[in-house]
Amino acid sequence: MDRYGVFGNPIGHSKSPQIHALFAAQTGQALRYDPLLAPLEEFPAFARAFFESGQGANVTVPFKEQAYRLADQLTERARRAGAVNTLKKLADGRLLGDNTDGVGLVNDLRNAGVELAGRRVLLLGAGGAVRGVLEPLLAQRPAALLIANRTPAKAEQLAAEFAELGPISACSFADVPAPVDLIINGTSASLGGDVPPLADALIVPDRTFCYDMMYAAAPTAFCQWATARGARARDGLGMLVEQAAAAFELWRGVRPETAPVLAELRRQLAG
Repeated sequence: MDRYGVFGNPIGHSKSPQIHALFAAQTGQALRYDPLLAPLEEFPAFARAFFESGQGANVTVPFKEQAYRLADQLTERARRAGAVNTLKKLADGRLLGDNTDGVGLVNDLRNAGVELAGRRVLLLGAGGAVRGVLEPLLAQRPAALLIANRTPAKAEQLAAEFAELGPISACSFADVPAPVDLIINGTSASLGGDVPPLADALIVPDRTFCYDMMYAAAPTAFCQWATARGARARDGLGMLVEQAAAAFELWRGVRPETAPVLAELRRQLAG
């Protein structure tokens, strides 16, 4: 039986084993998928040992940048992201590194009926989560993609690195020109009950869509902020499922259906 898993530390909270077990059952794939608690100081050796028998692995915090350096070959989106969340052992034993976070976000937005082409998109934050989704977002040809961050210089650096891919710019939270069609929260602030300091004028009721890359059992603080101002909102649980589906397809060559898996995770969270 082919062996897969997810590297992380901590890892007990991960939903990836459950997601991939549901994908495997749905598609009739015989595989084993385990949570892999990697040591903080010895990730490369731990990962190499796993791949002596393993076929593929997902990578979560804090190892995505180390996985990027570990990979022998990178997809273009992983190279742009500077981080790897999916590893696949190739026929010659080398490791292919991919990053499916951005395509997971784009696919979940599509599932929600959100059109990106020609729209004004505001992306909050300038950390690794934001970097990982920039290339796939710009590939959808938005009219403008603006990165807003507490420290504008960090957002400006990101915008400069991706400028060749599309109309991207940067500013502080206070200087965002209003209104926008889509706001994506790439910060983790809402999990602590906080929301970046944004002007209410950014939202056009019944038109602006807000997406939080974080998720929780109850609506996140960001989603609550958005709906209170008349916007539609969605959390990032679907992104988690969609990025996993892209990884599963890379490994197994078959695309699982994500809707029933997302529905099951929602049911469990509600319970």
